Amino acid sequence: MTTSAQERRTRILEVVRGSGTIRVVELASRLGIPAVTIRRDVAALADEGKIERTHGSVSLPADTGSGAAAGGPGRVIGMLVPTVNNYFDEVVAGASEAATAAGARVILGIAPYETDSDQAQVDRLLESGVDGLLLTPNTAPGDGLAGGDWLGELPVPAVLVERRAAPASPAAQLDAVCSNHRHGVLLALRRLAELGHRSVLLAARGDTRTAHEVRAGYAAAVHHLGLTELPVIDVPNPGNAHSSGDDRDLAAQIAEAARAGARAVLVHNDQDAIQLPPLLRTHGLVVPQDMALISYDDVYAALSDPPLTAVAPPKRAVGAEALNLLLRRLDAGADLPVHQIELLPSLKIRASCGDPV
Repeated sequence: MTTSAQERRTRILEVVRGSGTIRVVELASRLGIPAVTIRRDVAALADEGKIERTHGSVSLPADTGSGAAAGGPGRVIGMLVPTVNNYFDEVVAGASEAATAAGARVILGIAPYETDSDQAQVDRLLESGVDGLLLTPNTAPGDGLAGGDWLGELPVPAVLVERRAAPASPAAQLDAVCSNHRHGVLLALRRLAELGHRSVLLAARGDTRTAHEVRAGYAAAVHHLGLTELPVIDVPNPGNAHSSGDDRDLAAQIAEAARAGARAVLVHNDQDAIQLPPLLRTHGLVVPQDMALISYDDVYAALSDPPLTAVAPPKRAVGAEALNLLLRRLDAGADLPVHQIELLPSLKIRASCGDPV
């Protein structure tokens, strides 16, 4: 697996912090990275003021001691997410890598969907003495955050991550970094339209902001592309005793729509989409020959048989952008205008769409 420059440089900083001073050749050996690549990364980090080079060795700048690199004054950032081991793993990883590169540290709190524990988890993070917060609180289906008045009264700066506050709410003045999921749905449906499909099914959950945005994006995209809008197939939410029977029922509903002429489906999310190819075969439908399939999230889609074309929100970039925005907010305070940033997903083309119809 290819390691990005950001990941390499994060690892370099971690080793330098742990070693104090280390020779470049030893650094390359320890990380298992060619010396020429390490020297290029070291030069870039030195230009950014994050390390110092002296006679073939590297160390932290003298004024950082054992703490942060330049531009990151040893801050501790609390991060609240609704779950791990799926979509938010990459969001957390992006934030953590950006924090390490800036000399900061992330501590994690988890408030599972449907537990109503957001505020309690944030209180625990605040008790840990965090300097700022990255927040993905739970939401009711629909626009904005439900029951989130307390977000407008936080004692430290905060950035919403993959969430937006309702326009008139107390949290509306918080910074936010989100994926533009409506654009992601448009990419998927445009690809299927280019392949000749004039109607596309949507099978989607309804429990998160992403699910709401996917559904809204579907309605907008079929209108924009001149496609036939079909009734949305509801996918059971994972917190509602989701079972293998639910996946079989989903496959049966798609097969029924296929008998009415549908030959393409967008499924939110990977966990359900990856179950479908073998289940659809029990109904005489083969992916992609009989049913083109696109997944939304791109967490597990490449591991399917066949590998699934998938909408890939920029999960890691969202985490990194949110962390860096929070550090800028901590430095600038009210002098920095409120930023509400949307990053565009991409479409990963794999085998599950097939040839033009």
